[in-house]
Amino acid sequence: MATGRCRCGAISYSAEGEPAHHALCHCADCRRSAGAPMVGWIAFPADKVTVSGEPVTYRSSRTADRQFCGTCGTGLFYRSETALPGILDIQSATLDEPEAYPPGAHIQTAERLAWMAGLDTLPSFERFPGPPG
Repeated sequence: MATGRCRCGAISYSAEGEPAHHALCHCADCRRSAGAPMVGWIAFPADKVTVSGEPVTYRSSRTADRQFCGTCGTGLFYRSETALPGILDIQSATLDEPEAYPPGAHIQTAERLAWMAGLDTLPSFERFPGPPG
């Protein structure tokens, strides 16, 4: 069983069974909603997900709803009966054990930010680097 929560803990969830997919989405809508260059989404059958707490719902398009914690702002869920009937997409970084579910694909790469290529060549620090100078 997969479990997770928002940053403040006001909303938690559990999902039974195996996910249908786990993908990293690069679309502009996900980027804008999350304030991040891409968003990981792990899909479970909606009837296998139990949510505790009351997420806020935002209608992000004619056919999709995004849900988030109204207290801390953590993005949590995406629903679209048109694109993903019967599926609840969960932002995978909110899982209690995200390492247990590696992503299987990148999606919406036509909208991927050009600077995402070659990120592995940037300097890497285990923690914040020291002050400049």
